[in-house]
Amino acid sequence: MRIFQPPEEKAFRQEVRDWLETNVPRGRRPQEGGEAQRDFDVAWRRRQFDGGWGHIAWPKEYGGRGLPITRQLVWYEECARAGAPEHGHNVFFVALQHAGPTLIARASDEQKAHHLPLILKGEAIWCQGFSEPGAGSDLAAIRTRGEVDGDDIVITGQKIWTSYAVHARYQELLVRTEPGSQRHRGLTFVICDMKAPGIEVRPIRNIAGGNDFCEVFYDGARLPLSTVVGGLGNGWDVAMSLLAFERGAASFPVAIETAARVEELIEYVEETRPGRWRDTEVGARLAEARADAAALKAMVHLLIARGSPAGEGSHVRLFMAELTKRISALAMDLLGPDALDRNALGGWPRRYLEDFKTTIAAGTSQIQRNIIGERVLGLPKEGARAGGKA
Repeated sequence: MRIFQPPEEKAFRQEVRDWLETNVPRGRRPQEGGEAQRDFDVAWRRRQFDGGWGHIAWPKEYGGRGLPITRQLVWYEECARAGAPEHGHNVFFVALQHAGPTLIARASDEQKAHHLPLILKGEAIWCQGFSEPGAGSDLAAIRTRGEVDGDDIVITGQKIWTSYAVHARYQELLVRTEPGSQRHRGLTFVICDMKAPGIEVRPIRNIAGGNDFCEVFYDGARLPLSTVVGGLGNGWDVAMSLLAFERGAASFPVAIETAARVEELIEYVEETRPGRWRDTEVGARLAEARADAAALKAMVHLLIARGSPAGEGSHVRLFMAELTKRISALAMDLLGPDALDRNALGGWPRRYLEDFKTTIAAGTSQIQRNIIGERVLGLPKEGARAGGKA
């Protein structure tokens, strides 16, 4: 965790704090999913953009401030402090946390000029078209086809667990464009217009009552070849860039907000059990949660200081996902019978149900451990043998 704060960062922090003080929405984000949540998120995103806070670290020419990622962390910290809507849980998460950064790193100038301002203004929600019924953790097994036909690419197949597809204008879509290709070869990354003819979205109702997860079906959907990012056949490389963002920088706002969630629980316990909880099991569990949340924030700062080396974002992603679930389980224990009300304590029971996805999204916890073992620790791939020994 950083201790020294440069004067310019301190001044920036105060600027952020002042703006948030008068602009944070007074009402909570609607608990129920659907259009109410979408409209709330769109309005908050537009207010940030109009106030000059579209994105701290994105280039100025696309509506950002062009500042270092450390200032983006300051923004997340002050938003959590001010009780602003969470950046880790809204319909722009995909657009802001991995689609946008991937476009900045890999897209053409024309693609960036068109799409990035739309994201920052709140005019384009994105979803991710990676997982398929037979290709979840094994992304290289995807079968959705993209057939090149003149100046178009024709998409046929199915995706699943597509968060926010019901609201999305665009999709980061991975398809197989080389007939007969296998595994990582022959894949192409496409910016998919979700309003194109031949695309059908079917919402999936989850255990928390929301419909953010969706199935998406492509029946000869025709997209211009100009929507390809990184060139035909280079989709795996572009997808790995995206997953590096999803497993690294995309975790930063959630990591910061996790600490605020712990403090919310401590406040609740202090109000409901004043002076009677600190030397109990409840106190010990809350203290451990607070320490773990502080450790998670320290991991984020260390990752940024080290320049996000390959694979090390999985440390943050893994610890954050499992900690999030532990904190939500603790909240349920604290609520007791009140946990049967999904809206109790600002929606903690609903959040508990939603947090089951955290150890699956962006690669399961097992996948994250494999990445850490192979890319960070240099261990053999899972199942590989060396010298006759496992």
